[in-house]
Amino acid sequence: MTRRKLGFWGRFAVSLVKPATALFNKPDWRGWENFPAGACIVVVNHISDADPFVIARYVYESGRWPQFLGKESLFRLPVAGKILHWARQIPVRRNTVDAAKALDDAVAALRKNGTVVIYPEGTITREPGLWPMRGKTGAARLHLLTGAPVIPVAMWGPEQIYDRRTKKLRLKPRTPVSVWAGPEVDLSRWAGADPSMATLTEMTETIMLRIRDLLAEIREESPPPIWSPAAGKESAE
Repeated sequence: MTRRKLGFWGRFAVSLVKPATALFNKPDWRGWENFPAGACIVVVNHISDADPFVIARYVYESGRWPQFLGKESLFRLPVAGKILHWARQIPVRRNTVDAAKALDDAVAALRKNGTVVIYPEGTITREPGLWPMRGKTGAARLHLLTGAPVIPVAMWGPEQIYDRRTKKLRLKPRTPVSVWAGPEVDLSRWAGADPSMATLTEMTETIMLRIRDLLAEIREESPPPIWSPAAGKESAE
């Protein structure tokens, strides 16, 4: 969806997010050429409560309208929740029978050539160095349902604005923020596969490793194995 078709609430959301990110971010944005002409699933690492605003503007400035899969509790907030709904964001009711409906809504968005943004980790990473941790299977499920390309995105810098580990908010103008998109994740080996848990897990690990490696390029560091929050340990090479 182009920005010319946003509607009132889309334009209102842009009027809130764009000036704030313009003030507090000094962007290093790369990789828009990896976005396809049509529908895509954008998968991105989650390091700060500030980063949804960053990735929203990054996707918007590419000429697309981001539709996030977000926690249902956000949609129950008095004012912000209404804006999220009117701006066509997608609520996820975790651990309920309604959780599958979010995928239905995401499939519908992709079939209209939309851009669905997913944090595969489901929450801000708990890996001590803010590297990605093991992901959930939503992006893999969506890919099998729609065939939409999965575009990996890594970001680094929003943790300097707000770091949940220290609870410190630093509203410093022009904080350097890097957001890089890589080429489509190659998931061709699973084309036409049944969505078994083994298949979804393998696909998700492939996705998370691509995000991790992209983040390693930004940070210019050697990445650790993917970290498992359940076990509190590393889980994939």
